[in-house]
Amino acid sequence: MKHLSANSNARFRSTVLHAMAFGVILSILPRFVFADESNRRVLVRDVTSVEGVRDNMLVGYGLVVGLRGTGDRQQTIFTVQTLANAMQKMGVLISPSTVVVKNVAAVFITASLPAFARPGSKMDVTISSIGDAQSLEGGVLLMSALYGPDGQVYAEAQGALVMGGYSSGTGANRKDVNAANVGMIPQGALVERDTSVDLSGFKTVSLLLHNPDFSTAVEIANVVNKEFNKPVANAIDNSRVDINVDSASSQTVTMLISRVQNLVLSVHTPAKIVINERTGTIVMGGDVKLSPVSVIHGNLSIQVVTQYVAVGATPVGGLGQPGAGGGSGQAGPGGGRGGLETLQPIVVPQESLNTTDTAAQSMRLDEGANVDELVKGLHAIGTTAHDVVAILQAIRAEGGMQAELEVQ
Repeated sequence: MKHLSANSNARFRSTVLHAMAFGVILSILPRFVFADESNRRVLVRDVTSVEGVRDNMLVGYGLVVGLRGTGDRQQTIFTVQTLANAMQKMGVLISPSTVVVKNVAAVFITASLPAFARPGSKMDVTISSIGDAQSLEGGVLLMSALYGPDGQVYAEAQGALVMGGYSSGTGANRKDVNAANVGMIPQGALVERDTSVDLSGFKTVSLLLHNPDFSTAVEIANVVNKEFNKPVANAIDNSRVDINVDSASSQTVTMLISRVQNLVLSVHTPAKIVINERTGTIVMGGDVKLSPVSVIHGNLSIQVVTQYVAVGATPVGGLGQPGAGGGSGQAGPGGGRGGLETLQPIVVPQESLNTTDTAAQSMRLDEGANVDELVKGLHAIGTTAHDVVAILQAIRAEGGMQAELEVQ
């Protein structure tokens, strides 16, 4: 057996340790890469919807009764008229001009009708006051029809309201928590008309992208074609992908849609910055790329102050008034009575100008800088949210930012 020297043993151990370390790095690296990629991978169902399968908006008008004196006041005429009409249907005739009630409020009812809702299905409704009612707390909605955009009745709503706030007290002792004029009725509407979509007649399933993008549309088509091992999908444009039902050879359209919606794809989010100048809110994506750029920021404040200063006094009249001679007392000019003179101060405006010019703050972004570095740099030079808006617009105009800038 050949014996190794001390140096050979050291080199051997060093080689083994390097190999083990390299192996550990290789074993860890794929997991990090996969974790980074998994953050960008989503299901088709998360980025698309099926054309023709959508919710429908419903709206209705009704009365909420049973309030504790917090309903509409007498000047809300339509509430009393609606109450009179409802009472007439019950066989009771009343005059709207003589009715005074405070436990009734006129409301609008809104709901969203699901795509495959059938008669007997239930859905939530939202109740909103349209008069001057103080609160809808404790109220009950009378049966009200919900209409679709075509004017047809699709559901009926009725039930006790669930409030997310309350209002109590009067005047200075009044306390309002959240919104006391808006409530909801869970499962408070009953569907009366069938609005389900017949999927069996679909020859083409069209997927509509939530965020139109050509790369994402092509990626969806490629993923679907790879799943079926033949060209069954085609990207029509940046917002639509068509799938041929006959070519997919699926048992039903429902199974086809389910199979497609559970496919995984990589989404390429566009570089975009959204700015709301009213609130000073700025949202920047991590894909925004920045070129080398320098930013110099400073504040110049000019303040003009006007003060009124007394510079002297002038005599004003006496107790007597000039007049014809012959009067009693001391004679003044023209024969009138004389008196003590008063001094009235003379006030003149004086203006002062104050200027404050702070030292300009500067920052520089090198090649490959990201959004996090930009935000930290802007905060470091003492910029406000509105300053950041102007700086971002200037960087975009200079060409140092490769991103779409949307100002709301």
